[in-house]
Amino acid sequence: MDKLAGMAMFVRVIDNGSFAAAAEIAHVSPAMVAKHIKTIETRLGAKLIHRTTRRHQLTEVGQLYYERCKRALAEVALAEASASELQSAPRGRLRLVAPVSFGTQILVPTLVEYQNAYPDVSIELSLDNNVHDLVGEGFELGIHIGPLSDSSLVARPLTPYRRILAASPEYLARHGRPATPEALTNHLCLGHSYWRLQDRWHLVGPDGEMRDVLISGKFSTNQGAALRMAALSGAGIVLQPELLLAADITEGRLEQVLPEWSYRPVPMSLIYPPNRRPTAMLRTVIDFLVEQFG
Repeated sequence: MDKLAGMAMFVRVIDNGSFAAAAEIAHVSPAMVAKHIKTIETRLGAKLIHRTTRRHQLTEVGQLYYERCKRALAEVALAEASASELQSAPRGRLRLVAPVSFGTQILVPTLVEYQNAYPDVSIELSLDNNVHDLVGEGFELGIHIGPLSDSSLVARPLTPYRRILAASPEYLARHGRPATPEALTNHLCLGHSYWRLQDRWHLVGPDGEMRDVLISGKFSTNQGAALRMAALSGAGIVLQPELLLAADITEGRLEQVLPEWSYRPVPMSLIYPPNRRPTAMLRTVIDFLVEQFG
């Protein structure tokens, strides 16, 4: 049997709760549904579903296979739609959500660039650091920083979010440049008031060596954009995402400090619902963001 057809039937069984319901939707017999599931279990050498007279329960292997099948089928749907809608011009209203600092400083210019290429697309961007229910709140896309807790979403990996150390040339001229992570203890370090541990930075060296460095300072805030402005004003050493500081460093407004050391990188993903038939608008914006940040 075709592997994709079998995967689709397996997902249909789980989503609808029974072989009979899946058979009715697919316009086949329950025996044919059972044959699909049996073929998959034989190929994998593992049982996927505990079947009783009252309900079906996924095994541990079945749960993992179900989650991967949902993602794979979403990618296939995206590929199919891409081929059929290749000649369609992207148009419509796009709703997406992203973290505040990344969205404000990095994502907005990128979305404007996308709109310049596709002027029939209107964009509504929500900026929030909290994880959202994309489907429930009507978002087509989201940028998520950190581990994913919702395995029902399709997640396209982007470049990991890496935080680096930087300070203004004026600050370094007054206070000197730290030569080791431990030397940060004697500097003014700009604090993020939302971080759980505000008196230390967890740094990773070039060989994966980890250091917990005690820090102190006279300025803290709950927004990364404000920390960047404080660093530009010479208030101290900032620990912020490389993406947000790259232009300042390139143009000499900030200088990287301890360039071989950084905060532990965290994953960043482009997330969207898997059961959505992608429009030309959604397909092109996904491709565009993956190209920019992947």
